[in-house]
Amino acid sequence: MFGALRLFLILLVVQTIAYFALSLYSRSVRRRKLADWWDAKGKTGNKEAFVARGLHVYDNSFRRKLILGVYIVPWLAIGALIYIVNYM
Repeated sequence: MFGALRLFLILLVVQTIAYFALSLYSRSVRRRKLADWWDAKGKTGNKEAFVARGLHVYDNSFRRKLILGVYIVPWLAIGALIYIVNYM
C-alpha cells in the first residue's frame, strides 16, 4: 500500500514539473509567434501591448487547457492497465 502511495506521489510531482515546463514552453512559443507576426506585417504602434493582448487571448484558449492532459492521460492509462490486468 505504501509503495503504491509513494509511486503515485512521485508521479504527481513529475506531472507537475512537466506541466509547468510545457506551459512555459508553449507560452514562449506563442509570444515568439506573435512578435514574428508583428514584424512580418510591418505594423506600427506598441508591439508589447499587442503581444500582451495576444497572450491574454492565449491564456483563455482551449489549446492552453489541453496542456492539462499531462495530468489526465497517465492516470487514465494506469487505470486502464489495472482494469485489463485484473479483470480480463
